[in-house]
Order: sequence, then C-alpha cells, then structure tokens
Amino acid sequence: MNLATFFSQYGLFFVLAILLVFMVFSTRRRNKRMKEEQEKKATQTIPGAKVLLQGGIYGTIVEFDAENLDRPARVEVAPGVVIEVHSQAILRIVDEEQDAPVVDETHTPLDEQTPLDEQTPLDERAKDIRIESAEETRARLEREADDKN
Repeated sequence: MNLATFFSQYGLFFVLAILLVFMVFSTRRRNKRMKEEQEKKATQTIPGAKVLLQGGIYGTIVEFDAENLDRPARVEVAPGVVIEVHSQAILRIVDEEQDAPVVDETHTPLDEQTPLDEQTPLDERAKDIRIESAEETRARLEREADDKN
C-alpha cells in the first residue's frame, strides 16, 4: 500500500484527530487563563476597591466575603446608598489610571464656551415637548384601554 492510497482511505481520521487535539489544548489554555483572572479578581476584591458591576453600575465595595460567595456583596453606588448584589455580579475591579477620562484637546470646556444668547431660536419640536405626570400617564392609558374595548 502506497502513501497516496493510505491517505485517501484514512486521511479524514487524521484531520479529525488533529482538530480534536487542537480543541483540547485550546480549551485547557482558555480555562487556565479564566482561572488566573478569577484568582486575580478574588485577591483584588476587598472593601474600598472600585468595581464595575455587570449591570454597568460603578461602585465601591463595602463588604465582600471571599470565602462564602453565596453571601451578597455590599456595594456603595452613591454616598450613603449601599446595595446588595450577588458576588458574581462584580464584573471587574476598576483601575483608576486605566479608566481615567481622555481629555480631547480640540474640545472647548463648557466654562470657556460663550453662552447662547436669548435670541437663539429653538427648534419647533422642542417647544412642544412636555413630560406628563404619573397620574396623567395612568389616565391616558386607561382612556386608550377604554377606546380599545
């Protein structure tokens, strides 16, 4: 049996074996990297650390139990406002230097801009904008429901 006939009969098995080996190694490498990231996050998750929650809320950890992850973490999101979140809701620790706002040199700060004068015409649509109260919303929805019936 020559090499060409051997690969024509068993070549597909070799390709599948190579793909399987690649898949196993890449999965192991990804799992190792994720475990390292989780360990790093666990060591940095201490009271006083600034965090980003999965809902996009930034806050400061007040209380966190690394031993019992079923116990909720307490995060201060505003001065005096502390919320309880699941410990796995902490997405990452915020690095102050990395997340510092980028200053755009071409943009003029608001305090240096000239104010709009009183004669500036408003967009016609902006004149008609009005926010309705909760009672008005409830009454409008009831009227619409009655109209449907």
